[in-house]
Amino acid sequence: MQRECFAAISNGEGDFAIDRIMVKDPLADEVLVKIKAAGLCHTDYDSLKWGKPIIMGHEGSGIVEAIGSQVKHVSIGDAVILNWATPCRNCFQCEIGNEHICENNSPVVAGGNGYTAGHAHLEGTKYHEKPIERSFNLGTLSEYTLVKASAVVKNPISTMSFAASSIISCGVMTGYGSVVNSAKVAEGSSVVVLGTGGVGLSVIQGAKISKASKIIAIDINPSRLEMAKKFGASHTILADKRDKGLFIAAKAVKKLTDNRGADYAFECTAVPELGAAPLAMIRNAGTAVQVSGIEQEIVIDMNLFEWDKIYINPLYGGCNPEKDFPKILQHYQSGALKLDEMITQTYSLNALREAFDDMLSGKNAKGVIVFD
Repeated sequence: MQRECFAAISNGEGDFAIDRIMVKDPLADEVLVKIKAAGLCHTDYDSLKWGKPIIMGHEGSGIVEAIGSQVKHVSIGDAVILNWATPCRNCFQCEIGNEHICENNSPVVAGGNGYTAGHAHLEGTKYHEKPIERSFNLGTLSEYTLVKASAVVKNPISTMSFAASSIISCGVMTGYGSVVNSAKVAEGSSVVVLGTGGVGLSVIQGAKISKASKIIAIDINPSRLEMAKKFGASHTILADKRDKGLFIAAKAVKKLTDNRGADYAFECTAVPELGAAPLAMIRNAGTAVQVSGIEQEIVIDMNLFEWDKIYINPLYGGCNPEKDFPKILQHYQSGALKLDEMITQTYSLNALREAFDDMLSGKNAKGVIVFD
């Protein structure tokens, strides 16, 4: 049975519309999900200019509506969290444990959002069905979505809101995973976090869970820094927009770390000019982590690498969804990881423009679209 529903569709040229799509029943290895909530991040806004029509959204949670004959790990009616880095589990990277950079399915590594089966854009009154791609093979800004079975993880916590579980899909996993999986922050270490939006707050929480002894949050927004304290920051530094490269802030970091620099620094600002900034924050042989996915060309003074400093650029926090999502859910259930508190505001799908405006203005730590 085909399902007609509404979705946010980018025109690829900077704008979007709420329009109708048709979603088919799942094939053998697919799952049909009724979306209940979809988190928003800057990547969703960027998708407005990807040069082609696309169903937007790559963070989400919902309820299994139908499953294919080969699907065994979830059942109809299960609450699930969606995962955009769907592994094939057969390629070189999957076989060595790097499912997040699957060579066949990853929309980032393999390229494009080409998995369009089962989705069509209903154009005009004649119901002309035109196949349409989905952001990161998910398209969560839609009432329904059809995904590969490897894109869904069961959520056993019946009391958890769909809004809270939806943000695990990317922002929380990226921040938490960059700390725990990629940098492997050591107990008793010092950590600097540049930018305290949703991803930065997730880094802070990951550092706290890893038992870092000092967590220093840096931002240009005083209210964001106050929030950072509530999520685990032990120290805060209010940066100045005129501080190019955050070198003045780096001096403040060194004063807090025995004039040596932090053990780890995480860039979570998505500002290309700050791509090298974490290198200025760390000690010799420290680790700088570029979390926000800067893809622009930047110039780096190689003196910042002195001496023996490590710079890494992880994708999606090294996510292995079947292992990491349950761990995140356990931390949430124990109270060690705050998710509900990270959600500043929820919106209906028709209020997506307002939600984007609030995100771009820095009003929200995390905005979430909820579906009735």
